[in-house]
Formats: sequence, structure tokens, C-alpha cells
Amino acid sequence: MNFVYGPRQTGKTTGLKLLVRELLRRAGPDSVAYLDLDIVLSPAELKRAFEYVVGREARRGVKRLYLLLDEVTSVRGWWRVLKYYVDTGVLDRAVVVATGSSTVGLLKTPERFPGRRGLGRDVVVLPLDFPAYVEVHGVDPREPAAVAQLFEEYLETGGFPKAINRHPDAVDAVRDAAVSETYRHGRSPQLLKDILGAVLEKIPSPMSYHAVAQEVGVSHNTVREYVEFLADIYAVGVAHLISGGKPQTRREKKIFFRDPLLYRAAALWTSRRVDEAALLEQVVQEHLLRKYGEVYYYRNKTEIDVVAGPYKIEMKSARSRRGYPRDVAVLRREEIPKFLLQLRGAS
Repeated sequence: MNFVYGPRQTGKTTGLKLLVRELLRRAGPDSVAYLDLDIVLSPAELKRAFEYVVGREARRGVKRLYLLLDEVTSVRGWWRVLKYYVDTGVLDRAVVVATGSSTVGLLKTPERFPGRRGLGRDVVVLPLDFPAYVEVHGVDPREPAAVAQLFEEYLETGGFPKAINRHPDAVDAVRDAAVSETYRHGRSPQLLKDILGAVLEKIPSPMSYHAVAQEVGVSHNTVREYVEFLADIYAVGVAHLISGGKPQTRREKKIFFRDPLLYRAAALWTSRRVDEAALLEQVVQEHLLRKYGEVYYYRNKTEIDVVAGPYKIEMKSARSRRGYPRDVAVLRREEIPKFLLQLRGAS
């Protein structure tokens, strides 16, 4: 039992269909079942689909079934249906691949399948990071001028396939995907828009949920819930203040978008401007988050923009005259591409 998750518009369905093509070639059509669960309305309907697939498998004497469930989190309680068929033993020789766009409905689900996943894996599908962006464009990473030009393009398109391919509705697609997830999880798109607008006014500075709530006119708990929802659908990350070696989760936090296109889409939707300094900081935050799993900031007499793993990084548009501790790296804009490329191979 394999789980594939990540934001919408990153190519999960395309990848699944390419897998279907390969499985049809290797195992034959009787062994492959693909269910698009975006069009399944209820657990009862999902159960009927399972009964048909399992019955067909039995009638045709299939030895190994490849069951591909696309956007499984669209169906509330989907895991109960799947768990039932696992427990009955009819899927003992099956390979199941389930995809989803939200950590709410999928990432925490493996806890509901203890001892039932066999050799299954978790796969996260995210927009391309900058090193992968360079790779797919066939640019030699040792060519500074070409890398610098490509970095400017990356700041415009981010790593979503549609944007990379210059599709005209790329920005609309990521916005609409977020709105769709908002409806699906019983939240208000208008309130999401208002909260995003307030957040965009403050980034890249640290902010409190209370300050955002005052601007929007809701409770700080509501702001927290919406920010957590945005994190669950891979739209934003949260960097907490680190002090004394521990995250200070109750203090002001930095909220950052996890891809340049997401930031631009949010700015366009809320009629806010794109802050160049914020965009650069977010790119570094996201790459370090992917590398180390957590990202923080530090503030004492001076503020350090990004802290993760062994790195302490301050972002500057020009060479700073201010003195920083020796273990703090000061990155200028033109130094960021090289840093991101080196980060991939860093231990």
C-alpha cells in the first residue's frame, strides 16, 4: 500500500497515468484498475466500485491486482472502505497506490493501517526545486551566466509543470486548486482570501496570529486554523522563532509560500504586490525546509532570517556593513542560485 501526496497541479495524476501505461504493458489490462475518485461521491459508491474491481479480478483469475486510487481524499471515510477489503484478505496479493492533495486526509492516514502496508512507501510530489529546474532545462550548473538567467525565470514560474511550460492559465490553476480544496474542507474562500491578504501585507516579517486576526476581524484561532489548512495543502510553511535551541511556537512566526508561483498567485488574487526580498527569502526557506524538515528564524540584538540544519542565513540585497557572528552566512541575490545548487549535495 503506497501513498502519493502533494499539492494539486504538480503532476500526480499524470504520473499515475504513465504508471498505468507501463503496467498495462507489463501485466496486461486484467491486472490494472484505475479509479478517479474526484467523481466518486460517497463511501457507499466507493464500496460498489471496489466490489466490481475485486469481483472482476476473481472471475478472471488475476494473480496480482494493481489498484490505483487517484485523489482518494475526495471521498470522506475512504480509508474505512479500503481497510475493510484489506482485512478480508482479498487484497493480499494486490499493490495499492493512493494519491491525495492534502495531508489532512492522507498523510496521517498510514496510522490507520498498522501492519497492513506490506512494502508500501510514501512519496511526496512537490513543485520542482531550483536544482531540478536547472536539470530539466538541460543547463550546465557550472555555467554561472546560464544559471543566473534560469534563476530569474524560476522566480517567475516556480516549479509547477504548467508554469514551466508557459501555459497561460498556470496562475489561475493553482489559485483554483486552492479554492477547490477550501470548499472541500468546509472553509470559506472569501475568508481565506482576506487572511492571505493580511499575511501578504506582513511578510517577510514575523507576525502573530492575533495581529492578522485583528486586521481581518476574526479570532486568532480562526487564523491559526486557516494557516494550518494552507500548510496541509502545501501552500505555505511556517518558520518559528528558535531560542535556547528550542522552537518558540507561541511567539511570532514567519509564514512563507512554498513556491514562487503560489506567492504570485496569492498576490494577484488579493491585489497585493510581490515583495522581491520576501520572494528570495521564501525560496531559501523552502529549499532548506525540504532538506532538513524544519526551518526557523532567530532574533536577539540582530535578526537572522533563516535557520535550518547547520545553516544560519541572512538575506541582503547588497553587501552588509553590519557585523554578524562568524557562523552566519550573508547571502546576496546573485549568490542564491549557487547556494541552492550546492545545498542539494550538502550533508
